[in-house]
Amino acid sequence: MSAIEAVIFDWAGTTVDHGSLAPVKAVTEVFARHGVRISDDDARRDMGLFKKDHIRRILAIQHVDLAWRMCYRRPPDERDVESLFTDFAPLQMEILDQHSDVIAGAPDAAALLRERGIKLGATTGYTRPMMKKVMHRAAAQGYAPDVSLCPDDVAGGRPNPWMCLRLAIEFELTSTAAAVKVGDTPSDIHEGLNAGMWVVGVSRTGNEVGLSADALSALAEGERARRIQLACETLTHAGAHYVVESVAMLEPVLDRINERLSAGERP
Repeated sequence: MSAIEAVIFDWAGTTVDHGSLAPVKAVTEVFARHGVRISDDDARRDMGLFKKDHIRRILAIQHVDLAWRMCYRRPPDERDVESLFTDFAPLQMEILDQHSDVIAGAPDAAALLRERGIKLGATTGYTRPMMKKVMHRAAAQGYAPDVSLCPDDVAGGRPNPWMCLRLAIEFELTSTAAAVKVGDTPSDIHEGLNAGMWVVGVSRTGNEVGLSADALSALAEGERARRIQLACETLTHAGAHYVVESVAMLEPVLDRINERLSAGERP
């Protein structure tokens, strides 16, 4: 095995929804509707997880737990997780209509990979109904991976490797080392590493910077560079083998990984 056989992309913040805005807006709004205000930073901290797991993690944040206790006179429990998730799902479906445009360069990057005979997969923290909406909009804008999996398609979401491993089986890869996982969150990085794959982080368009393309462009050059660098450091610290600013910059990294595979290296 001396060449990449598949690339597995994340969705929000990687190939659609520049800045990963849709899940943040939905999560902060559903908590507000339940009487507890959380910040965007609280919502972004564990982004990329299956959304029910994400809600559970937010409730475990110390100041959110305290705010919940003050509001309800008891600690949050699984009943609250279920209630929040039940309300979150339709709210997220509404917000996806506003924030699921394909990120510039993603369709071209996908086309280049297909020209090289590379299979395209995708994983997400969204549920299947949410994913169907995102996939429909993305396809209309020129981006459609071969197979896209959700946590409810397998035994669980990130950081577990099950979605990536299922794709490796469906694509009949010679090895998980012949796949590259690409995503914008630490949970993406851990998912790929746990699956035994090469992992590439995405900084500028993703959750760690957390801004739309227009909002990012409006920043002063120094501040923009600072935020992108911080995102790069976070993803590198999480274990990414490489970090690119956007998927449009992925191809040279794949060439480098192919060189390492030819030399006998593995993730």
